Amino acid sequence: MKNIKRILALVFTATMLVSLAACGKKTETAKNAIKDLVTYETQAREIEDWNILHSQNATDFYVTANLVSGLGASDKNGQLIPAIAESWSTNDDATVWTFKLRKDCVWVDKDGNEKAKITSADFLCGLEWVLNAKKNENANTSMATEMINGAAEYNELTNNMSDEEALALTWDNETFKKMVGISTPDDYTVVYTMVSPKPYFYTVATYSCLYPASPAQVTSMTAEQFRAITWETMWYCGPYLIKSFVDRNEKVYVQNPKWADAANHSRFDSITVKMVDSTDTAFTLYQSGDVDFVELTESQMKTIQGTDNEKFLSEKLPTKYSYQIHFVYNKNKTDGTPDKNWNTAIANEAFRLAWYYGLDLTNFYKRTNAINPLKCENDFYTMKGLVYTSDGTEYTDLVRKELGLGNYNGTSMVRYDKAKFEQYKAQAMKELSALGVTFPVVADYYIAASSQTALDTANVLKDAFSEFLGDDFVKLNICTYTSSLAKEVRNPQLASIFINGWGADYGDPQNYLGQETFGDKNAYYSVVYSRINDFYENESAAYSKELIASYKEYTELVKAADQIVNNLDERYKAYAKAEAYLINHAFVIPCYYNITWQLTKINDYSKPNPMYGIVGDHYYVDWETNAEGYTTADYDELAKRK
Repeated sequence: MKNIKRILALVFTATMLVSLAACGKKTETAKNAIKDLVTYETQAREIEDWNILHSQNATDFYVTANLVSGLGASDKNGQLIPAIAESWSTNDDATVWTFKLRKDCVWVDKDGNEKAKITSADFLCGLEWVLNAKKNENANTSMATEMINGAAEYNELTNNMSDEEALALTWDNETFKKMVGISTPDDYTVVYTMVSPKPYFYTVATYSCLYPASPAQVTSMTAEQFRAITWETMWYCGPYLIKSFVDRNEKVYVQNPKWADAANHSRFDSITVKMVDSTDTAFTLYQSGDVDFVELTESQMKTIQGTDNEKFLSEKLPTKYSYQIHFVYNKNKTDGTPDKNWNTAIANEAFRLAWYYGLDLTNFYKRTNAINPLKCENDFYTMKGLVYTSDGTEYTDLVRKELGLGNYNGTSMVRYDKAKFEQYKAQAMKELSALGVTFPVVADYYIAASSQTALDTANVLKDAFSEFLGDDFVKLNICTYTSSLAKEVRNPQLASIFINGWGADYGDPQNYLGQETFGDKNAYYSVVYSRINDFYENESAAYSKELIASYKEYTELVKAADQIVNNLDERYKAYAKAEAYLINHAFVIPCYYNITWQLTKINDYSKPNPMYGIVGDHYYVDWETNAEGYTTADYDELAKRK
């Protein structure tokens, strides 16, 4: 266990230093600082779920992480800092983790009226709610059931109960307290017992599965009412309250007057988030001074270059999300019947590998980054910078080695290989024609109907399919939804592909690779997007057997890696092998990193910048701003100081 102890010692040293810094005087407000921030999101990214325990979507957390605090938060260096927990520690083998809570945290309603104190009971209540299958609908259970002793058993127990029995269980029921590895020695101490050594468990402190819920509020509502809380009915304990909300129009935040950590951090007096139909609208709003930043499209960049405003262009930091092309293996037609042509084609490995090697996305990347498009190339499933080996090697470099990929060269996509593409295309067309598949195979891709920017980007992607894969092979069919991607497209299984990003919930590769495992009801992408388990249940044709066998082998590789707990270097090497297997079989195709250009009055380098958790760069605390706007030279200087 020496390796774990050494790593933990470093973690605790850093944590102690961060805790001391967090208790110091908050940063002085700059002369030109913005007090009332105005920003924007596109309407397709509107919040759909206000319950932080139930949601699993980043667009929801962008909002709710500002309204409800957890055990920990993150600073601009991506380091974990105290929130409701003022300190944390573990035993020698990282099987027991103890969090000490501060004593001045309270819940308030939307008007700032105090409703209850926050004690250790709130974390019992929150975890029981998450694990109770009939309360939280098995949302957000994956981390808790993988890590906390007895959590999986309690989740399964409630899953097998009648609704009436499970819903009758409260946070202090004896079954939960005896079965699940969470205890509260006193009102301000929470202790978690692991199923096995978890040296990274402290990083889960910033994810919503460990967030608190007030017993007073939970017991005053039915399970359905609490699950469906809104900004008007929820209780707050974070830095902000919602003053007003108009769906797909505007939301306004104001300071929570009883946020316990107010003395240690700076906040805006108010934040207005305008919901726009497209980035073109946002660009117009920035030009008129009505929002304080705007991400730029390729066409907008061309408009600015060569003008006086060119000096204000700045390249954003990459977000923590690794974006992939996710295949749907059990797709339906719009009439609800299975799309046999697509389902048969996508089960074929050669068909998928033709996409992997043949799809040159350079022009697609230009829609995100017109100046340095290939900076956006992503060749991995796990986001860069999540974890490092003991010698400082970044984890995805291990994956790169397993894949045999070259390094980024800035001139062409690293994985593009025309010869391999032609080989796999010919193989796929021969094998699939024998199974009755007709070509071109139609891939339905959905975008928001109201977004011209999304349509323009989708057309660039469609052109890439046509140019590099060939109109005789695959045809990208651009479809639209009106308001909810989940309700209109994902749930009825109408899309062939999604382009979606995953940001880590905690600091370990398991959180990425575990989302794609086979047969696990908590594997988010397998259950919600790829529908690989449904494919297995509903399809008995011979063509499905190879795909399922490969998925099972990948799943065993992930499980084996997760069992390595006493040597993190070996753990990461094992995960790298599993990730390479995932990519070599093209279960998903790594797509891009979100590195855009912008006009901004916000210093991105001052924002929280973690590679895990829900407290990210939309957490409106300690931001530095300049009402006059930042120039390219300003950002170059900020990058040097980082």
